[in-house]
Amino acid sequence: MVESENIMPLADGTVYSKRKNFCPMSVPPIEAYTAIVGEEEMERLLRAAKQLQGLKLLELNSTAQGGGVAEMLYSSIPMMNALGIEAEWKIIQGNKEYFECTKSLHNLLQGMEGDFTREMVKTYTDNLARCSEANIIDYEPEVVLVHDPQPLGLAHWLKRAEQKWLWRCHIDIEEETLENNPGLWDFVTGWTDVYDAAIFTSAHYIVSQWPLPKFIIPPFIDPLSEKNRELPQQKIDEVLARYQIDPVIPIIAHIGRFDPWKGIDRTIAAFRLARAEKRCQLILAGALASDDPEGERILNDIYEATKKDEDIHVLNLSQADRLENFREVNAIQRAARVIMQPSTKEGFGLVITEGLWKSKPVIGADVGAIPLQIRDGDTGYFYQTPRRTAKKILYLLENPQAATAIGEKGKKYVKEHFLLPSRLADQLMAIQMTVKGAVDKNICSQCIVSFHPWYKLDKRRRK
Repeated sequence: MVESENIMPLADGTVYSKRKNFCPMSVPPIEAYTAIVGEEEMERLLRAAKQLQGLKLLELNSTAQGGGVAEMLYSSIPMMNALGIEAEWKIIQGNKEYFECTKSLHNLLQGMEGDFTREMVKTYTDNLARCSEANIIDYEPEVVLVHDPQPLGLAHWLKRAEQKWLWRCHIDIEEETLENNPGLWDFVTGWTDVYDAAIFTSAHYIVSQWPLPKFIIPPFIDPLSEKNRELPQQKIDEVLARYQIDPVIPIIAHIGRFDPWKGIDRTIAAFRLARAEKRCQLILAGALASDDPEGERILNDIYEATKKDEDIHVLNLSQADRLENFREVNAIQRAARVIMQPSTKEGFGLVITEGLWKSKPVIGADVGAIPLQIRDGDTGYFYQTPRRTAKKILYLLENPQAATAIGEKGKKYVKEHFLLPSRLADQLMAIQMTVKGAVDKNICSQCIVSFHPWYKLDKRRRK
């Protein structure tokens, strides 16, 4: 199957459907992953898939381009079909006001102060009601897996008694945030009530008071995707030349959405302090997502803050060619000597996973689920202050052997915990347990099933 260079959903929001003969992305043969994750992990995936042969599964989210959810679905959906599961992918439709509303909801769930107003509630419900009336689900899947808050409420209109619906929350949500905002608590809890189970990235994101079974499954990267596979040096050099970046000057890279939570200002401040002592350059690269109306404003603010700094390259990478976008990100990450992601909130941080997989030393913040990936001083470093972080950058630039050692530890950790075959096996097992009644919300509403070592976050930090 030839993979499309760009994903253009059908008019009804379909991104992938064998039923409609619309399959614009693919993965390598299943056996190609064995050399990376090992026979044991591949056998676990095959056993999990065997239990669900012929299952009709629909996954729903809000965008086919930009963000970690879409990137995981690019690989997991075609892989499930290759394994005999009839998996489809659709995105919900919405106008500008709706996505502004859902971005506000996202920010509130991550702890931003404010209220989810009556007007926002109306915008949200009216849009999802229109999606329901437009027959967004035009067949009868046995399982529906909904990603993040944007399409969360659809189950209220569309869930049938014989179906199982699971909600997967990818954002940095904490129960205390909901408890401190009663209006937000009532709004979100009202939609989750109809679900059969929920999937969270990490134990500390679980909302314990929601009366439904809960699974813990971390996100993943596809090691054989265009974004993560090995690249020849020639391709890396071509991308740098395209953006007039000198490969001789050490590169610090910060890649991701132009988002207020990503700590871009922290990266700029630490870089400027490091550059004052050693010549280096910073690449701030990202793209705009269709479900994130805030991105363009953030990007303009970055342009304004850096316009006089010739050593800072701000790249709004085109998504007109998805595969070329992936290759550019891959090249920039492989060209970098240090990768930064000092977010103030982070559901997981797949750009950290990508950087670690490429054996790069990563400096991330001690927030959200980043500590699941970075053990300070072992698989990476935590951001502290701009000055202290600048010293870490300088240490890594001036001690390449130490940088290589920490990068290799990071890659090994990603291989063990955050690659596609292993985590997809977890998802299939969670679906199988829900479908077969091994976890039933009527008798197991407080059950928590973890597919990842359940450490307290402080246990994951180097003492």
